[in-house]
Amino acid sequence: MQALGCRMNLAAVLNGLLVSVVAALLWKYVKLSEHAALLEEELLLTRQSQELSQVRIDYHAALQALQQHGTRMVCTGKMHTDRVCRFDYLCYSTEAEEFVFFHSNASVMLPNLGPRRFQPALLDLSSVEDHNTQYFNFLELPAAALKFMPKPVFVPDVALILNRFNPDNLMHVFHDDLLPIFYTMGQYSDLDEEARLVFMEGWSEGPHFQLYRLLSSKQPLLKEQLRNFGKLLCFTKSYVGLSKMTTWYQYGFVQPQGPKANILVSGNEIRQFSSFLAEKLNVTVGEQTEKTDEYIVVFSRSLNRLILNEAELILALAQEFQMKVVTVSLEEQSFADIVRVLSRASMLVSMHGAQLVTSLFLPRGAAVVELYPYAINPEHYAPYRTLTSLPGMDLQYVAWRNTKEENSVTFPERAWDQGGIAHLEKEEQERIMKSKEVPRHLCCRNPEWLFRIYQDTKVDIASLLDALHQGLASRPGPKRARPASTVHPGRVREPKCQTSVQATNEAKLTVSWQIPWNLKYLKVREVKYEVWIQEQGENTYMPYILPHQNYTFSENIKPFTTYLVWVRCIFNKTLLGPFADVLMCRT
Repeated sequence: MQALGCRMNLAAVLNGLLVSVVAALLWKYVKLSEHAALLEEELLLTRQSQELSQVRIDYHAALQALQQHGTRMVCTGKMHTDRVCRFDYLCYSTEAEEFVFFHSNASVMLPNLGPRRFQPALLDLSSVEDHNTQYFNFLELPAAALKFMPKPVFVPDVALILNRFNPDNLMHVFHDDLLPIFYTMGQYSDLDEEARLVFMEGWSEGPHFQLYRLLSSKQPLLKEQLRNFGKLLCFTKSYVGLSKMTTWYQYGFVQPQGPKANILVSGNEIRQFSSFLAEKLNVTVGEQTEKTDEYIVVFSRSLNRLILNEAELILALAQEFQMKVVTVSLEEQSFADIVRVLSRASMLVSMHGAQLVTSLFLPRGAAVVELYPYAINPEHYAPYRTLTSLPGMDLQYVAWRNTKEENSVTFPERAWDQGGIAHLEKEEQERIMKSKEVPRHLCCRNPEWLFRIYQDTKVDIASLLDALHQGLASRPGPKRARPASTVHPGRVREPKCQTSVQATNEAKLTVSWQIPWNLKYLKVREVKYEVWIQEQGENTYMPYILPHQNYTFSENIKPFTTYLVWVRCIFNKTLLGPFADVLMCRT
């Protein structure tokens, strides 16, 4: 018995030792992991510091230039909503978290806006127009104050300083950040691939940071990282703000969301951008050569807004169109792999969501099929419909809406930002549950919209196939791009307006112009003119496509009212010219 007891005690001791050893190893592993993370962070900061110092700069000459000449600013754009400014020696205090303009006898500030630059700001740091969290301004100090301030650190790279709007959401990443950055960099020759992007909104990198890194060979800088380089950071040359030329959608901050009133971008610019990005991702974009190469892509979601009968949907599409069907997922595949698949697809099918912005990588002739959950009206939420309809995108679009409430699964107990409504009063919960359609609303926390958009959906296959046959003008599939002229029309010349009041409630507005100067040297199949008329103070406009160089408008024209009028030329339906200077016409 004693021997048995000894063996049992020995086993207990050995077990205890084993547990102690395992615990010690686990503790050491945790510490090593933490140490490795710290080392990786330090290595990143060291690499960034080394990058900043790779371009040699004469520190004393830079300091002398700042002290003697101060900061210099030259801006383009008449309003803060369309302004981009170039600075020499714009500085940033990491302690005050403020940009600083140093005045000397040689400082330059063009235009000299005086107090108007505070109404409400000098410019928008984001491409999202007139959003009060995106405003940019600076403090002013005499250059003599540098003697009493921390020693400045000079950034030798040409910098583009901006705010990302929402780097967690792929639609916002492309529409609000990547496209505007790409277009802004293209406008200024010194904003080349060696330029440094500086993000000042305060977000962390976010899940799509690698896409921002494709725009420059330099590692972008985040606001939180600037303090690592010193208390006073001075950019030797910088551009501040973003062009809004490429944005096509507004998110409903002032009026319910919808297409922008003055869309200036065409599919040609967007396809130029998508080709650039595909090349940076090492994706070869080519055309299919055989019918057997054709396939349909279904975007699969794994967290919310699920297609509950996804397998059934895939089988039905394959049978109906006699094509292979493949799935892609942002959670399971690299972005480069997704672009590679989409660049040759005949059709993209997806629930409404940010992933649909990837349709800009689809080949010409492909179809985009957007699925909407129950009670969501496709007409009210159309960023991707708008994208596909831009001249030059050459994509087909079909929207399908679930009209059967029994085919939806709701989640009232979830958190409010995932569609939950349990935090609301019982009467409000019941009203939302009974509602058959979400009414139009402003951004961004409407509980009825969130409740419905986060539903899971069982797609009614028969009604979807009906919608596809009705909505597709031709068999979906990549089309061989026809060689087309890339010569765009110039501005229309000598735009004029005349007005007359017919009665107390009746007026006329006549607009005329001369043809663009380059038109007489070109052979163009079709020439038309686009006219936008907007009542001053309103956010919406009336667009017209006209075949002639003058027209008299009477419908919806009111007496004693000021109208803003834009005119531009269009060649062959897709080649857009710039707008002439806006006309202000008083009836």
